[in-house]
Formats: sequence, structure tokens, C-alpha cells
Amino acid sequence: MSTVCSDGRTGGRVGADNPLNVKSIHKAFLVLEAFRGGDRHLSLGELAAATGLDKSAVQRFTHTLRAMGYLEQDPATRRYALGRRVLDLAYGYLRNHPLVERAAPILADLRRTTRERVDLSLLDGTDALYVFRMQSKRETFAAALIGRRVPLFCSAGGRAMLACMTDEEARGLVERSERPAFTADTRTDPVRIMAEVRRARRQGYGFQVGEWRPAELVVAAAIVDRGGAPVGAVHIAASVGEWKPEEFERRMAPLVKGAAQSISE
Repeated sequence: MSTVCSDGRTGGRVGADNPLNVKSIHKAFLVLEAFRGGDRHLSLGELAAATGLDKSAVQRFTHTLRAMGYLEQDPATRRYALGRRVLDLAYGYLRNHPLVERAAPILADLRRTTRERVDLSLLDGTDALYVFRMQSKRETFAAALIGRRVPLFCSAGGRAMLACMTDEEARGLVERSERPAFTADTRTDPVRIMAEVRRARRQGYGFQVGEWRPAELVVAAAIVDRGGAPVGAVHIAASVGEWKPEEFERRMAPLVKGAAQSISE
């Protein structure tokens, strides 16, 4: 089974020394990707430090990207931020992705039934990438946004997708991941993580409490392709302030499994 890496292709990231790589495009995307860490505004010096490019090159790229609408510049501080045109690409990707289109009505029904937050994520390297989110009663700003990445090792959807791989493949992804403790309950030891992956394999779904966000319950099931390889996951999330973990798992697991199976088919 091949692994889709963080650049969306099978195999490794295409390096600057690849003979097919257009170096100027590679450098322009280094500038855009400098904003992935959540920094809203960056100066030319900060962009140069983040990309490894010299300041004059960064100035040329930012000028071009700003003219095209992919960067915006604060007139007072002269610092740069991502521009609105970036959303056009995100819209085009989601609007034309067959899995997202197929999942949308199923997720809407699931949201009406559960009255909790329902998410769709795609497998992307060592992460689950959220591409569809339907909010519940109250959510933090970050939790409502698409494009959020969550590591496979500590997420219910991630473990559900890992469970569809062999132990060797799953453990390889876990060991390649950075495994910080996001909360006091985050499992970071590969042995403990693989025990949860095997549990997800036996049950047909992943379940975690407070490992990614404190006081959050998540149950998730993998979406697979025709060969049985994982491509994404359906998640149902709620608060421990409103649910006992055992009751949430018992009620939601059959629903999330059914939704994932319907999307897979």
C-alpha cells in the first residue's frame, strides 16, 4: 500500500533538485507555505528566515503573489498575509472532490440524527486533514475551520484509518510522526498507540477521550477505497460535560460506522 505524503502525492516530497521541478514555482510555494503555521502576518525578513530564500528573492515573490491576489499586505505595517484568492483554490478542490460530494448528504443526515459535531477528514501523510465540518451547539473558532490537521496517532479518525493498514504500515506512520503530548491524556508511546489501533481494528471504529483537545470525545470510522485502503474518516465529536464516555461510544459508534460504510460504497 502506498502512502500519500504531505504534498498530496504518492511517495516522497519532490525536492528542489528534481530535474522536473520548476525552481521558481517551488520557491513561490515555499513563501505561501510559510503561513501554514498559523502566523497571520509576516515581514519580508520573517519570510526569508522561514523559507531559506534571500530577502531580495522573497521581495520579488511577494510582489508577484500580491499582484495575483494570493497575498495581501497591511498598508501600515507592510507585513504580508494570505490573500482571498487562496480560498478560490480551496473551494475548487472541495467542490470537485468526489468523496466530499458523496459524503455531504450523508454527513448532513448524521448531524441531524446526532445533534453533535460531524467531520470528514482525508488521510494525508501522518495527519488527518479536515475538509468538511458541521458544527454542534458551541465550538471554538479553530474547531470549526476546514484545513485543520490532526496527527493520526492521537485522533479517533487517525486510529481508524491506521487500523485499515497492516501493523507494519501503521507502526511505520506512528514512528515517523512527531508525537507531542497535546493534553495530559495524549498517548505518545508507539506501543500504547498501536494497542489502540488494534482495538479500532477489532471494533471497526476509533475512540478517544481528551487526547487532542481536553474534554472532547470523538468516535470515528474509516472510509476505504475499493481495495480496502483507508482514504478518510467520518468523526462525531462531543463534550465530556454532556456525555459519559461509555454512553457516547455505545450510541455513536454504530452511527459513525454506518455513515463511513455508506460513503465507502
